[in-house]
Amino acid sequence: MAGLGRADRDLVGLTVLALLLQGPRHTYDMQRQIVDTHKDFVTGLPRSMYHAVTRLSRDGLITAVETTRDAGRPERTLYRLTDAGRDELRARVRRLLRTPDPDTTVFVAALSYLGCLPVAEACDALERRAEALAASADGIRAQLDRLGGALPRLLLIEAEYELARVAGERDWVRALLADLRGGALSWPEDLAALLPTTSIPGEPPMS
Repeated sequence: MAGLGRADRDLVGLTVLALLLQGPRHTYDMQRQIVDTHKDFVTGLPRSMYHAVTRLSRDGLITAVETTRDAGRPERTLYRLTDAGRDELRARVRRLLRTPDPDTTVFVAALSYLGCLPVAEACDALERRAEALAASADGIRAQLDRLGGALPRLLLIEAEYELARVAGERDWVRALLADLRGGALSWPEDLAALLPTTSIPGEPPMS
C-alpha cells in the first residue's frame, strides 16, 4: 500500500475543507471553530490558516465569495467549498483512514472528519487499514520469533512495544467497524450536522 503524500499531511488544509462543508466562512471564523472544537492537530495558527487558504484557493478547491470591510474591522474574505474541494476532502479522508502511518496525528485528523464519508466508504477505508495493520503485526511477530532465540529480550523491547501498538490499533479499528456495520454509531447526512455554528463576537451567526 502506497504511503501518504505531502498533501495528505496538510492537516490545516484538510480542516479548512471540512469546515467549509457547513457553508461559506471567512478565515477568522474558521480559526475560532478550530479552537472551539479542540482540533489540536491543527498547529501554527493563524499563519498556517492563511497559507492553507491561499493554497486551496490557488488549486481551485475553495473560492472567494465576497470581501467585506465593516467599520472598525479588518477586511474579510468569505470562502466557499468548490465541487473539486468536496471531492478532494473525501479523497484525503479516505487515504488517511486506510493508510497506517508512524505519525498517528494524521489518523486522529481523519477520525475527526470521518463523517465526511458515506458509511460504506468509511467502512471500506477502515477495513483496508485493519488488513494493513494485521499484516504489519504478523511481520513484527515473525521478526520477534526469529530473533528471540538469538538476541536478549532487552534488545527487542522496542519491537514488543511496536507489536502491542499495532495490534491494539488493529483491534480498535475492527471494533469501530463492527459499530459502523451494526448501526451502533449514528451517522449524519454530512459533516455539517456535526459542526456547531460559531458566531463572531459582535456579529450574527452565519446561516
